Amino acid sequence: MTSLFLKCLLGALAVLLIALLSKSRSFFIAGLVPLFPTFALIAHYIVGSDRSAADLRTTALFGLWSLIPYAIYLLAVYWLSVRYSLASTLLLATFAWSAAAALLLAAWTRAYPAGA
Repeated sequence: MTSLFLKCLLGALAVLLIALLSKSRSFFIAGLVPLFPTFALIAHYIVGSDRSAADLRTTALFGLWSLIPYAIYLLAVYWLSVRYSLASTLLLATFAWSAAAALLLAAWTRAYPAGA
């Protein structure tokens, strides 16, 4: 239970930091905060504790590939923000991320079948 509380606290601190930075003169730094590996640290600790070093390496490699859907999301926000409302921009960018993530998962499961 304590572990779950600490994980929730990390997420809440990240949201608080984003909110505070977004109101500062350095508002753009708020875009860097989500990239702090808070959740990656948690995931890598759990995978590294429960599985082999090879599985941890696979998880890290998949994490690198997962930057592609995130980059697509950011490009969509950048491009759509001058064309659509904020809500439409974020919704369409989320759809773009979802499509890219689905393609990544489909390709990954073909390249690295489970249990192989």
